[in-house]
Amino acid sequence: MTARSAPAPWQNRIVGTGEEAPGDLIANPANWRTHPTGQRAALRGSLTEVGWVQQVMVNRRSGHVVDGHARVEEALARGEATVPVLYVDLDPEEEALVLATLDPIGAMATRDDAKLAELLAGISIDNEGLAALLGDLLPRGPKAGLTDADEVPEVKATSIKRGDLFALGDHRLLCGDAVNPGDVARLLGGGHSNVARD
Repeated sequence: MTARSAPAPWQNRIVGTGEEAPGDLIANPANWRTHPTGQRAALRGSLTEVGWVQQVMVNRRSGHVVDGHARVEEALARGEATVPVLYVDLDPEEEALVLATLDPIGAMATRDDAKLAELLAGISIDNEGLAALLGDLLPRGPKAGLTDADEVPEVKATSIKRGDLFALGDHRLLCGDAVNPGDVARLLGGGHSNVARD
């Protein structure tokens, strides 16, 4: 038997920390993430209520921001003198890979609704942007209008014939032929004649 060699340790690409004037930081020209109004409001609320808890990531080689574009923009809008920076050392291909995957990897995490509900129960916040975010995080019960798996909604039509289309909440049910292009088009939103509502 041969002994297995230990894998090489992961490289530490962090080369320093510091503070920079937000106006001196260079937005990454390849940044693909946009920041809608609700996210901006939540971010502003977090920075106002708590302050900086995450640094802006800057590639020392290119000078580009790799993560934290919205934080830099919010700091500029507010007139902040400096922002905390985490410097990394990446070649252009590595910078592109980190820019493409950093947020999506984080978004792959799943949630434990019981732990989340317990966590949220202990948080009280007046900031409107943060309150909206926390409200969106609350675990949701069954969607209104859904029924138990064993309950079948009663169809109000007295007799059903080919061509009858039923609206069942968010769903549509057509008595037709799945390989007939006309029936399929009607089911997917074409004609609305003879529609029975639930």
